[in-house]
Amino acid sequence: MSNLKELLAQRAALDEQINQTKERERSEAIAKVKTLMSEYGLSVADLSVRTPKPAKVSKVAAKYRNQATGETWSGRGLQPKWLKAAIAGGAKLTDFSV
Repeated sequence: MSNLKELLAQRAALDEQINQTKERERSEAIAKVKTLMSEYGLSVADLSVRTPKPAKVSKVAAKYRNQATGETWSGRGLQPKWLKAAIAGGAKLTDFSV
């Protein structure tokens, strides 16, 4: 059975071996990337991530306006609270047309 000093020595040897392997594989990867870059004529700028521009969201013109507050509604989706309250109070939808 191994004692503590032997196990620590083994661990130190393994740590050194791990570091050497990491450095070797890293160097190989860098060389491979440089080869591919030269083969395809790529530069470092070509490696930057290019995100596509988001599609432009077109706003729909307002069809209804609350004259008191200036709030608007395009007529799409659920009716806003201010419009529901006004209609419940006896107003007509056409009263708010723009």
